[in-house]
Amino acid sequence: MAGLKLAFVVLMCLVVAAPIAQAITCGQVAGSVSPCLNYLRGVGPLPGGCCNGVRSLLAAAKTTADRQAICNCLKSAAGSLPGLKPNLAAGLPGACRVNIPYKISTSTNCASIK
Repeated sequence: MAGLKLAFVVLMCLVVAAPIAQAITCGQVAGSVSPCLNYLRGVGPLPGGCCNGVRSLLAAAKTTADRQAICNCLKSAAGSLPGLKPNLAAGLPGACRVNIPYKISTSTNCASIK
């Protein structure tokens, strides 16, 4: 009986400690927008996979924390990718016909996104 109670307590601790939702990582963001790289550097057309990735990020951004995390990842990527054309990055949502609540730019204040 004591073993059963201990197992129950351990199980309850695991349930309580388990995260309710997993945070979006920069790796996931990078994977979603990687088909866009040639376009964002101005050396290729806008591939369909790029817009599918942008749409998947929009669908994954269910909370303020998600939106801010994605914004911070995109902002960081925009500042670190050699050859990235800022005007193409900023215009990517429009080119993909999706509406995101911020501009993809190194100057975006991601903390202000709700």
